[in-house]
Amino acid sequence: MGFKAGQLFVNLPVNDLQASINFFTALGFEFNLQYTDENATCLIINDNTFAMLLTKEFFKTFVSKEITDTSSHTEVIMAFSASSRAEVDELVHKALAAGGKKYNDPVDHGFMYSWSFQDIDGHLWETMYMEEGTAENA
Repeated sequence: MGFKAGQLFVNLPVNDLQASINFFTALGFEFNLQYTDENATCLIINDNTFAMLLTKEFFKTFVSKEITDTSSHTEVIMAFSASSRAEVDELVHKALAAGGKKYNDPVDHGFMYSWSFQDIDGHLWETMYMEEGTAENA
C-alpha cells in the first residue's frame, strides 16, 4: 500500500488577512484560532483539510520564487465536495455576495454538478456534488 497523508494544509498568500477572514466567514467556514495571528490564519475546510491564509509578506518568507499573480495566472484549483446541488449553489452565491467573483457557469454532468468561484484574492475554488456511488465507478 502506498503513502496516505493524514492532513492537508494548503498555503495561500492573501492581500488583506482580515478581509479574507471576513470573506470565508461569510461562506460559513470557521478558523482554528490557535494558528491565527497578524500574519496568518487556519481556515478549517474539514477535519483533515485546512487552508493557511498567509499575508503575502509572511508567505514570501517560505519561498524563493515569485508569488503567482492571480489576476492573470492560475496555479491551483481547490475543489471540494458538497452534500447536494443546492449546497453547491448556496456556497457560490454566498461567495459572490461576499465579494468573490464568478469563475464559470455551473457544469452539470448528470451524476456530477459543479460550480467555481474566485475568492477576493483571485484563488480558484470549485465546489461539487457527486451522486453517491459514482466516485467508485469512475
